[in-house]
Amino acid sequence: MAKQVIILGGLSAVAVATARLYAAQGATLAIAARREDELELLAADLRVRGAAAVTPFALDLATADPGADLPRMAAGLGGCDLILIAYGALTDQARGETDLGYAAEQLTTNFTSAAGWALAAANLLEAQGQGALVVLGSVAGDRGRRSNFIYGAAKAGLGVLIQGLAHRLAPTGARAVLIKPGFIDTPMTAHLAKGGPLWAQPEAIAKVIAKAATAGGPIIYAPSFWRLILLAIRLAPAGLFHRTRL
Repeated sequence: MAKQVIILGGLSAVAVATARLYAAQGATLAIAARREDELELLAADLRVRGAAAVTPFALDLATADPGADLPRMAAGLGGCDLILIAYGALTDQARGETDLGYAAEQLTTNFTSAAGWALAAANLLEAQGQGALVVLGSVAGDRGRRSNFIYGAAKAGLGVLIQGLAHRLAPTGARAVLIKPGFIDTPMTAHLAKGGPLWAQPEAIAKVIAKAATAGGPIIYAPSFWRLILLAIRLAPAGLFHRTRL
């Protein structure tokens, strides 16, 4: 298990579950997100759960400076075994199709800013010669669908970036991995009807992240059955696919 962990987007449900998993292992953590009061409460919770130390960083990750802020976080830990990028926003597709300013904001949050943090993380881990960058993507990036293609486009771009970083880092001793979850039962999906085998809990995704930090990749579907589902969706001929309402 990683002992020095940076979590970007530390208040998301998956991030909290991952932080608690590492806290129980006695890890030293840095957690970054916008809401300072909630970060302080989470930090206290993680210390009670066994974390060696927890440092909260109140940052708007979409507008912060990864090149300056990420090395500062790592220096406070004395190094870094794992950097997890776990923030984003589920785009309102209908609004994004007509409100172009909103669409641009969503693309900035879900791709441009996350890409900046990923590039900064790769530089840091390459200089160390060890450690893992794990990024939370989405199966939405596997094929453009009318229900969520703005969000999907951002996640697709992020996926290509992480694949490229994995290729770049392979000779260095560091790693980059993209996690592609399907449906997760979180506050971000509270407006959706839930139930059935396709829905995963944040704790299950956290276990996939922890495993990915040490082995596997560069792309990991979570749960693994999504690989076959998305393979079928990607291979569906356009004429057939366009008759669906996915």
